[in-house]
Amino acid sequence: MSDPPRGISPIDLMAELSPNVPGPAATEPHAGAGNSRPAPQSPLDLINNTQQLLASLSTEQPRSQPTPFIPHEPERIDQIGLSGEEIERLILKYLLARGSTEGRRVAQSLCLPFGLIAPIFNDLKTLQLVAYRNTTSIGDYEYILTDVGRERARRYSEECTYFGAAPVSLKEYVRSVRAQTITNYSTTVADLKRAFADLIINDTMLRRLGPAINSGRGMFLFGPAGNGKTSIAERITNCFGSAIYIPKAIGVDGDIIRVFDPIVHERVDDGTTAGGLMNHSKIDSRWVKVRRPTVVAGGELTMEELEIRQNHGTKICEAPMQLKSNCGTLVIDDFGRQRMPVVELLNRWIVPLEKRYDFLSVPCGKRIQVPFDQMIIFSTNLEPRDLVDAAFLRRIPYKIPVPDPTLEEFHKLFAMVGSKLGLGYEKRAVDYLIARHYAPVKRPLRACQPRDILMQVKYYCQYLGQPVRLTPEALDFACENYFSIM
Repeated sequence: MSDPPRGISPIDLMAELSPNVPGPAATEPHAGAGNSRPAPQSPLDLINNTQQLLASLSTEQPRSQPTPFIPHEPERIDQIGLSGEEIERLILKYLLARGSTEGRRVAQSLCLPFGLIAPIFNDLKTLQLVAYRNTTSIGDYEYILTDVGRERARRYSEECTYFGAAPVSLKEYVRSVRAQTITNYSTTVADLKRAFADLIINDTMLRRLGPAINSGRGMFLFGPAGNGKTSIAERITNCFGSAIYIPKAIGVDGDIIRVFDPIVHERVDDGTTAGGLMNHSKIDSRWVKVRRPTVVAGGELTMEELEIRQNHGTKICEAPMQLKSNCGTLVIDDFGRQRMPVVELLNRWIVPLEKRYDFLSVPCGKRIQVPFDQMIIFSTNLEPRDLVDAAFLRRIPYKIPVPDPTLEEFHKLFAMVGSKLGLGYEKRAVDYLIARHYAPVKRPLRACQPRDILMQVKYYCQYLGQPVRLTPEALDFACENYFSIM
């Protein structure tokens, strides 16, 4: 008989199969109580029932899709997560920078419903911080700062110049990451093949990558340069679902941390996002729908980029790269060649990698706990054991080598790249290339070489005004340049 499923103790299983059989603490009923006990099941019946239950429990159920996180527009002032004074600061700083403008336009800049902040405009008018300049529409006016309001707005701007989208509370941001975590997704073989459809990846590599991606814990990709480690890392994000919501900014005790970065995050406009033509779902426009992020840091990585950085002129804070990559992938490319010592990076992340949360210091002096929820990939052409110690290697459970392509894969790469460049594919030409420029010097095959060589062939033919073809002459010219010092 097979073992009981995980999470069900043998005692619980026996009780479910034979509820009338007394457990260890059962006692005989008192004589004369009028209780009659049914006859206990025979061992054969018990075994049959056990097998039936195990079969029903072991039947694989389809994995339910995680409930999508949708930030709904606040309906009450207390749902914004900001105090009235914090909203007042944003309004006054906006008017100081823009001059006179309508209340609805201010609300649009703050990404808040005008109906919720209209009472704050009334309070500012009562306090003689703003004045009416003109009537615009029903229930709205064109506002302008008074002298008193301008002086107060200047003081606020000295503390922080930010006057954009109202920040989201840290608590709400943490809730959004938990709802959109990469651990909600289970990757299958079909998912991986779809994510790597534009690369040549053999089945052995897919079998190694699949469990590592499902763990969400991180991995080392190591091997010779030019075999596609960075390309593999960048496509892993596609296995975790298509899009997520991130806040434009987070507020922590008066400090404002910008999270949305147009350089890192790619907006997704499906017609349901705030401002779209189909915006019937009342989505909170303080949030941005983006593709799951893939943040790549190379040799330029420094310790400062792993902490909250404040611009001393504007007093606006910028989120570190691990915060921007939450619910996505963070690739440390060329690991071991960073400007910062490897040991500093490892010491900085040894706890977050284990606990999946990080601690960051905010300029106000507060230390906050934030999610550390991304697939971290260390890509290197160096040997991992030469870079890190055993304690760190234990926290990166998957170490996946990226080997040189086989001869068959090398031909497939030429066919794939040749089709994209309009060169086509000629087996005889590739065989000539290998026999002439690889075999005599025992040069290893690299996944990047078909693309690099074919690009040189294309430009060579274009320069001579010849049809773009894989001729021996063109291949010899390309290899003479490409391998001159290799």
